Amino acid sequence: MKNDHLDVARMRGDLLAAITPHVPFDGWSEPAFRQAVADLGVDPGVARLVCPRGAVDLAVEYHRAADGEAARLIADADWPEMKFRDKVAAAVRMRLDLVDPELVRRAAALFALPQHAATGAKLVWESADMVWTALGDTSRDYNWYSKRLTLAGVISGTVLYWMGDESEGRADSWQFLDRRIGEVMQFEKIKGKVTGLPGLSGLLSRIHAPEPRPMPGRTTR
Repeated sequence: MKNDHLDVARMRGDLLAAITPHVPFDGWSEPAFRQAVADLGVDPGVARLVCPRGAVDLAVEYHRAADGEAARLIADADWPEMKFRDKVAAAVRMRLDLVDPELVRRAAALFALPQHAATGAKLVWESADMVWTALGDTSRDYNWYSKRLTLAGVISGTVLYWMGDESEGRADSWQFLDRRIGEVMQFEKIKGKVTGLPGLSGLLSRIHAPEPRPMPGRTTR
């Protein structure tokens, strides 16, 4: 393979496709990464340039690729007359339907390691942000944070349940998801009352969502 014109995104995608057959046996590990590089026939130095952390970077790529696909599906979905809580549940289910449970199990084991725990937490937050954004959330105050924080908790709990679910069509997981979202809706009602307390509303009004950052290589006008 020629390396005179390196397409980083394409090579990362090729490496991801090459490593996935090995992950069920070796996990998102260095041996699996090396085997993927060998299978692809790419220069190991170039592969390491694209993925400095090896399989860890590919596990991140797997997660973010599913987020990207889910965002498109959610944004294009037609859910007339559906309650918003049901839209959130459908969006989370749609996201989980895009991934292989065994690859997720292996990723969960990887991101449970202390050196990768922060990356794992960031990925869950990104998924929660993706769902809210795809569903059209326009909040820019403290609600931006609270919505993502509570949904991140729902996603984390549901994924843990889903990974071990052997029910037909993973029906038990979707019931679990519905219950968790129901709990979140109750929390939102309580939060609405608490945030109206004197003094607290003024403090919360100072909290703002982070400004969107331009993608690398793009400039804002």
